[in-house]
Amino acid sequence: MSTGFMDLPRDIPVVGVRTTSGRGFTPEELAAQAADRIVSVSDTAPPAIRDQAVAFKGLVEKLVAEYLKQAVRSDRTTVYNALQDAGHPDLAELIRRL
Repeated sequence: MSTGFMDLPRDIPVVGVRTTSGRGFTPEELAAQAADRIVSVSDTAPPAIRDQAVAFKGLVEKLVAEYLKQAVRSDRTTVYNALQDAGHPDLAELIRRL
């Protein structure tokens, strides 16, 4: 029976908690988390299929990391420009140097 809500898989954890101390997550850490959610393969899959999925997961992780790094750079450019426009060139320069 459907409740109208998204059907969630019963055998895959839906929620997990990961933390860092004194910093946010790096693009690489977030990319690894995303790849874990995007690509999975059963331990009982044939070795050739499992190996192919693991290799694909590595490629997904690298690609997602690159796009996350671009997003960080783009956001910093946006913040830099907003600070410049608001008359805070000193703060803008600090952001640019990050």
